[in-house]
Amino acid sequence: MEALYEVEVTTGSMTHAGTFDNIFITLIGIHGESERTKLDSYGRDFKTGMKVKYKVTTRFTLGNLLLIRLEKDHFMFLPENDWFCSLVKVRTPEKDVIHFPCYRWMAEGERIELREAKATKIYDEKYLQLKEHRKNELKLNKQDYQWTEFKTGLPQCTCFQEPLSLPSVVRFSFTKDMDSAFNSSTALGEIKMKNLVKRPDQWAQMEDMKSAFWSSRTTISEYVQLHWMDDEFFGYQFLNGPNPMMLRRCSELPLNFAVNDDMVQPFLGSGASLTLEMKQGNIFLCDYKRLADLPTQVINGKQQYVTAPLCLLYKNQMGKLLPIAIQLQQQASEDNPVFLPSDCEYDWQLAKLYVRNADCLEHQASFYLRTHLLAETFTVSLLRNLPAAHPIHKLLIPHTRYTLQINTLIRNRLLGPVGAVAQVLHFFPHYFLVYTITCKSLSLQNTSIGDEGMTDLMKKVLSDLTYSSLCLLEDISDRGLESVPNFFYRDDGLQLWGHINGFVRSMVEFYYQSDGDVQRDTELQDWIKEIFIHGFLEQSCTGIPQCFSTVEEVIKFITMMIFTVSAQHSALRAGLPKQA
Repeated sequence: MEALYEVEVTTGSMTHAGTFDNIFITLIGIHGESERTKLDSYGRDFKTGMKVKYKVTTRFTLGNLLLIRLEKDHFMFLPENDWFCSLVKVRTPEKDVIHFPCYRWMAEGERIELREAKATKIYDEKYLQLKEHRKNELKLNKQDYQWTEFKTGLPQCTCFQEPLSLPSVVRFSFTKDMDSAFNSSTALGEIKMKNLVKRPDQWAQMEDMKSAFWSSRTTISEYVQLHWMDDEFFGYQFLNGPNPMMLRRCSELPLNFAVNDDMVQPFLGSGASLTLEMKQGNIFLCDYKRLADLPTQVINGKQQYVTAPLCLLYKNQMGKLLPIAIQLQQQASEDNPVFLPSDCEYDWQLAKLYVRNADCLEHQASFYLRTHLLAETFTVSLLRNLPAAHPIHKLLIPHTRYTLQINTLIRNRLLGPVGAVAQVLHFFPHYFLVYTITCKSLSLQNTSIGDEGMTDLMKKVLSDLTYSSLCLLEDISDRGLESVPNFFYRDDGLQLWGHINGFVRSMVEFYYQSDGDVQRDTELQDWIKEIFIHGFLEQSCTGIPQCFSTVEEVIKFITMMIFTVSAQHSALRAGLPKQA
């Protein structure tokens, strides 16, 4: 007896999501599959944002519908174009409506199989066809998304060399791609339009920057221009600038920091001493020891240098964080004095500039490692080990979207020998000074230490990286910053962490009702194992889990991952000083 299936296909709403090509569908159930059926109605079927209904007839009822197969063939002489399929809904003869989410691009000749939207763990699968589909999906993904070494000693990445070589499912949409291309060309285009590339000479004064970057002004940049020399704003940036990761409470001075009570007493409260203020928790330290002994490069025939400063800060009675001592190199000596606020104005400003430059280098290393390289580790392991039907895949895939293309673009078009960084440095080496002062998040780290130096620095950052430092509450506690006033990165971050954690908990506890459920999910265990091996290079000292034993461990790790690729990425990319 014939059976009628009603099929509704939704094309994506983004620009150029539609296609003129032929689309075919096959329905697969426990009792067999339908004939390969062309989806064709009057007029054009697959326009952007369009929903179109079709009928598929079978000689008999297919039973429980398990999968649908979509295929795309070139239509006549028209140019081939990708199609973005959002969703396929099927109404069965039994009047059940089954959703088959797609949300991906399809290229010519491509064939994809979709299963019902319902999330399922591997040990809950009832049908052999779905078990085999799950197995084959991961097999193909492991062939596509292979691990490779970006640089020795750093987290591994995916093997793709160019963005267009990425599978269509992880590539940018047309609108996202165009937006990215526009943004990446704007800065270089602005420089060229102002003929700055023809002026390799150094700026004569700070005011020259205003004419160079007039189109990029914002309320915050205006505030920075007015206050960048103020000690109060200098201290504030360690809390709410793009790099709030270096500051920590100081209860005992490092032996290599040649500071004593007499030096800094004039900058403390009346009757106070350095020892007393440290006991009361009012002294803080930023130690840039990882910058020591890094190789530097030569630009325009001039050897570049980098300091590895120690900066001591004091929280006064008004709750303001103020710098009170700066030592520019790690080893104390007569040639390495401690600079104080009472020194000559220009000496003190120069010392602060060296600290800000060091902070920017640390920021770039930490930002790229923590939020880009680790994000790629999470994403590649997700695609290789958790099939689309897995509940954790469904939970995490929105947070990993575009990660692989963004990182591929960074490696090839930003950091490469002919990338934007190289072009800016070649034409305009003093461009970086603006970002040193404002600590903006532009990847011009090659200015002083070069690619080799930045690689060495990222290795040092990775060697110091711990699971606790990736978990906001633990990181704040470890650095002793629980009660520092005006610390909006902490206050806002903890609220976001709490919201993310609550959402993750509700999802994870729904699918894993006991620790035993976690322990027998082999796909989930494979996911975290590959992250430990390829992202953290099997370093047990990091504290990163090598397997999951409890539901709480899963909740914590997934919360950390989502926070890292979203809130943390945003904070480290462009910290916004609220007082501005």
